[in-house]
Amino acid sequence: MKIHLNTALRILLATNGLILVSGAMFGPIYALFVEKIGGDLLDASYAYAAFSVSAGTMAIISGKFADRIKEKELVVVFGYALMAIGFFSYIFVQSVWHLLIIQVLIGLGEAIYSPAFDAVYSQHIAKSSSGLQWSFWEAMNYFTMTVGALIGGYLTTYFGFNMMFVLMASLCLISALYILFLPRKVL
Repeated sequence: MKIHLNTALRILLATNGLILVSGAMFGPIYALFVEKIGGDLLDASYAYAAFSVSAGTMAIISGKFADRIKEKELVVVFGYALMAIGFFSYIFVQSVWHLLIIQVLIGLGEAIYSPAFDAVYSQHIAKSSSGLQWSFWEAMNYFTMTVGALIGGYLTTYFGFNMMFVLMASLCLISALYILFLPRKVL
C-alpha cells in the first residue's frame, strides 16, 4: 500500500504534533503540580473544568470566525501563540486562582486553533483517502501522548516543572512561528 501525504499535510501534522506533545508533557503529572502550589485533587478537577468550559464555549465562536477568515492559518498561529503564553505562565503560578486563569487562557488557545486547524487540514486531504489521511492525525495524536508523557516525566523528575514549562511554551512558539513565516501558497 502506497501512502501519500502532501507537503501541507506533513507540515500540519508536524506543527500540530509539537502542540500535542506540549500538552501531553503535563497531563500525567498535572495533579502533582496542583498539589505543589497548595491545591488538592478537587482543585485539579476545577482547573481542568475551567479549561474545558473555556475551550468548549470558544470553539463554536472560533469555528464561525475561522469560516470568515481567508487565511485560516493565521487563526491557527494565534491559537498556538496563546497556548505558548499559557504554558510559559505556569512558571509564575502561586495559587489555584492563578492556575484557573491560565487554564482558561490555554482553553481559549486550543479552542481558537482547533477549528481552523481542522479546516486547513481538511482542505488538503484527498477525497479518495480521507479516512486514511485523518488516521495519520489520529495516530500522531496517540504517539505524541506517549512521547509527551515520557518527556514531561523525565524533565520534571530531573530538572523541575519550570524546565518542562519552558519547553512546552517553546514547542508551541516554534509551531506558531513556522506557520506564520511559511509561504501561504504551501498551506
